[in-house]
Amino acid sequence: MAIYDLFNGDADGICALIQLRLAEPKDSILVTGIKRDIKLLKNLTEQVELQQGDEIVVLDVSMAKNTEYLNKALNSGANVFYADHHQMGDKPEHENLDAHINTASNTCTALIVSAYLKSQLKKESHAWAIVAAFGDNITIVAEALCNKAGYSEEQTNQLRTLGICMNYNGYGADVSDLFYHPADLYKIAVKYASPFEFIENEFEVFNTLSNGYESDMAKALQTKPSHESETAAMFILPNEKWARRVSGVVGNELANQFPDRAHAILTKREELIGDESTYQVSIRAPKNNLIGADVIAAKFGGGGRKGAAGVDILTESNMNKLVDLL
Repeated sequence: MAIYDLFNGDADGICALIQLRLAEPKDSILVTGIKRDIKLLKNLTEQVELQQGDEIVVLDVSMAKNTEYLNKALNSGANVFYADHHQMGDKPEHENLDAHINTASNTCTALIVSAYLKSQLKKESHAWAIVAAFGDNITIVAEALCNKAGYSEEQTNQLRTLGICMNYNGYGADVSDLFYHPADLYKIAVKYASPFEFIENEFEVFNTLSNGYESDMAKALQTKPSHESETAAMFILPNEKWARRVSGVVGNELANQFPDRAHAILTKREELIGDESTYQVSIRAPKNNLIGADVIAAKFGGGGRKGAAGVDILTESNMNKLVDLL
């Protein structure tokens, strides 16, 4: 029997798995990648011949994007634990599936896992869910949890910074753009019962991520919008490593600065389609109205959640349509 842990390469996916494995330690095979590499079950089922009784954990990837391969895994006799907050699609009805899906805009996968584990987690380990919430930019929820836990302003800011930076580390065209492979970052972090212990003992990792974030963000925030109104703004970033890394988190920062405005961050891609330029897109719904980002992304073949979503390939001819939808 083999155990496979599949998780999104951002803060939420990593922190969800940290909580699960702190409560239920297991020697597993890790399957992850950049944040946008969401068809992890496809990767697994095409590379491994699953067996009866294999255990698969899937965290923070859309079931709607993995239904075909989820069914394949279930039909092989594998047992699947699935926790997520993205679009679910048609959930398979199967005795081997243990699904915990909540698409509300005020939650994330690590919070779902935290609720599932309840008393199995030590108190300090619940702080990893707060890191994930900050990473997913549900800051009101994260700050409320910090207040409930009695954390100081300094501790709250530590969790905020770690969440933002772990989330930032997941963005890129491929893992060569990242400072740390998500599997490696997970392996470092899971050694610590709380994120405060991680920050204290892994200061080199923490500083690398925070310094990289600040440098890349400074460049991004100097970019002028290609379209701007009271209700929406679009920014176009160049095809450079720093821009690919910051493509998602700058949308979060702009959403915090302009909470009544929707945002689209377009990062130019190397590939052309015909003679058209193409872009990768991060979409953020207004912070004060967290709905619709997933709906807009789906119109261009993308996906995500209500507050934040993305499109892998947008052609230049579709840019005006995107602006109108925003």
